[in-house]
Amino acid sequence: MKNKSAVTPNPWIIVAVLWVVAFLNYLDRILITSMRDPIVNEFSLTDAQFGLLTSVFLWSYGFLSPLGGYLADRYSRKKVIVFSVFVWSAVTLWTGFTRTYEEMIWARILMGVSEACYIPAALALITDYHKGRTRSLATGLHMSGLYAGLAMGGIGGFIAELWGWRYGFQVFGSFGVLYSVLLLYVLKDYKNTDEEVAEAEKSGVELNMSLPQTFKTLFSKAAYLILLVYFCVLGMVNWLINGWLPTFLKEQFNLNLGEAGMSATGYIQIGSFFGVVLGGLWADRWARSNIKGRVYVVIIGFSIGAPVLFLMSSTAVFGIAILAMIIFGLARGFNDANLMPIMRQIVDGRYSATAYGFLNFLSTIVGGVMVYVGGALKDADVGLAVVYQACAVIMILATFTLFGLKLKNNRT
Repeated sequence: MKNKSAVTPNPWIIVAVLWVVAFLNYLDRILITSMRDPIVNEFSLTDAQFGLLTSVFLWSYGFLSPLGGYLADRYSRKKVIVFSVFVWSAVTLWTGFTRTYEEMIWARILMGVSEACYIPAALALITDYHKGRTRSLATGLHMSGLYAGLAMGGIGGFIAELWGWRYGFQVFGSFGVLYSVLLLYVLKDYKNTDEEVAEAEKSGVELNMSLPQTFKTLFSKAAYLILLVYFCVLGMVNWLINGWLPTFLKEQFNLNLGEAGMSATGYIQIGSFFGVVLGGLWADRWARSNIKGRVYVVIIGFSIGAPVLFLMSSTAVFGIAILAMIIFGLARGFNDANLMPIMRQIVDGRYSATAYGFLNFLSTIVGGVMVYVGGALKDADVGLAVVYQACAVIMILATFTLFGLKLKNNRT
């Protein structure tokens, strides 16, 4: 019997409104990368100084992710989401009015802090509303908003050419601030049914734990530690692809800079769009008959995706590389649709945002280090092809550790 005080909006409305937020989340953060030249020219920056604008964002984003998740678990997913969207949009707007390089550095730090609060809270809220039959598909559709924002990030270059680099930040920042007001009225925290409350009480999980107590509980679970290792490897591979794939494609296939940049993001994003939908539908159906259905979808994805990454780094035929990138994107989509639903089968739902936030933290930090390592290896004349081949081998080994996950067949 449902809690009489619960006001439950349509679960798909939650996904729809948060899709727009996910789109803005990635668009706002990467706009700056497509506006490099006018920003560097206006502030007379070196490449290192311009790179630092992204580095400080990643550092603050990574380190604050666990706290953002904890606040969503401890207080209110809705409030954390609305606060996050409002602050990062206000900071995006502010970026369009900055007058010094130091001011831009502070803006990027604050953007990292505020954006760190969003993903763990949003995925937790979506999986609160979407239970077994639709959980993976709902998660995947939301993640497609991130892909769309990443794919559209290049629009900043066109905006800068037409109206100046500040205009893009001002427009998207203003839209985000207004959209956060809409979220106040549309989003609602999920209210557990009486049966779900009773089930949670039976689990014996202590309510209102401190952040250190929550971490202690999480790290006592072998399945969560396996997921940490797997996600660190995935973060390492993804960041090496994000950071160095354009350079690899340019050198390997003699592409110009524009062709390499578009190819490095476009084909993987196409595969990922299909992957989150197909992987979500498949996993939801398989999970009805097998408790590990979602895990098996991820394993199947990278059992194919990791070898094609190796193939991409070994071939001299660009058409084969394109096909490999699409298939790798498909595997990544399978993962993104199912990671949080798998997490909900490992940890109590009341601490799922904190658990995901720590994954985000570790993945970002490890990934950021590996981007530097990739450059250092390249300076030492170790080819990127060798780096990606090593990544493929490590990825397949990490994927097989998922067979060791012990899951619970819960409704929360």
